[in-house]
Amino acid sequence: MIVGFVTAVAAGTALALAATENAPKPPATSLPNAIHAGLAAPQVQGITARISFTNHLIDSTDIQGGDPILTGASGRLWLSNDHRLRLELQSDNGDAQVVVNNGSFWISDATSNTVYRGQLPTDTGKAAKAAKAKQEKLPTVQQIQTDLGRLAQRVNLSGAIPGDVAGQAAYTVRISPKHDGGLLGAGELAWDALRGVPLRVAVYAKNDTSPVLELKATDISYGPVDTSVFDIKPPAGAKVVTVKAPANATTAAHERRGVKRHRDVIGVAAVAKHLSFPLLAPKKLVGLPRQSVALLDWGGSPAALVSYGQNLGGIAVIEQTADSAKSAAPQSKNGGEHRGLNLPTVSINGTTAQELDTALGTMVRFTRGGVTYTVVGSVPPAAADLAARAL
Repeated sequence: MIVGFVTAVAAGTALALAATENAPKPPATSLPNAIHAGLAAPQVQGITARISFTNHLIDSTDIQGGDPILTGASGRLWLSNDHRLRLELQSDNGDAQVVVNNGSFWISDATSNTVYRGQLPTDTGKAAKAAKAKQEKLPTVQQIQTDLGRLAQRVNLSGAIPGDVAGQAAYTVRISPKHDGGLLGAGELAWDALRGVPLRVAVYAKNDTSPVLELKATDISYGPVDTSVFDIKPPAGAKVVTVKAPANATTAAHERRGVKRHRDVIGVAAVAKHLSFPLLAPKKLVGLPRQSVALLDWGGSPAALVSYGQNLGGIAVIEQTADSAKSAAPQSKNGGEHRGLNLPTVSINGTTAQELDTALGTMVRFTRGGVTYTVVGSVPPAAADLAARAL
């Protein structure tokens, strides 16, 4: 997950940008034309930016300390043309940093005094060359229009809305679910009109005009970034956790095939044969019909994923042994206190359960008879609790 986050940040900001100061709003144009112009933009030598991260996903009463990932923060970002990256989020309790330099990365969390480090996965051979060739092929405006037409069958799309982000002329597109989206209201993406760089991404809850999650540039400049910016060391004395990632595309492909074979086990009877506990999976849950039952590999232990209903308004239930659920839970090794989320508890038919209530959904987890049940859905806490009590 950490490697995926680092890769996503690097890929999302690696699109180039060169803009003039005090840029006016861009001219009105169609969404396909705006996207095409952004994709066709040239690269620059580097990016230096100040950023703002807003997180209203979790109520502050459920958070201990001041982790900038959980509470939001301001920070800085540097990106070079040779894919070096430094992202820094600043808070009163310390900085959270992500550094990618020469194929390796490290992430520091000051609130837990921990550094996660490792090597980025590499992709070599024919698959890498084919992917690069596909990426470099610029789609036409007509192709973009066709793809947007397919997407519009499932979601509502705005046009290219002209605006100003971080002093740059930008276009914004707003996307919202066309059918049942649960608690999700909409998402917005803004990019520089001249060079196509993402400048803002935001997620809105249903019936809420303020974003629950937002990452945006507040000031940005362009040009070569000195390598000394990336040649910084992790905090001294921090606990170091090594994160292992697939060494190459072949290894990753093998792992994906392994997961796929596991997930190919579907259906109540087929999944039940692989479990060491009785599979529950009722045909209906709080009026929602059962849609699918699939086998999961949960850290080497078999588990069942049961889905109910459709779209984001549905509910998913994970059934697994209590031991496998416990081994996957975050543990503190610094004095026994886990800093971060302090989850409230609720009673599920006399059993104490943990509940995570967010603006976009709810998770309820409880253990009964050696089996842990996790109920997840883009639904209010009352609906998730009702589903848990029906198991």
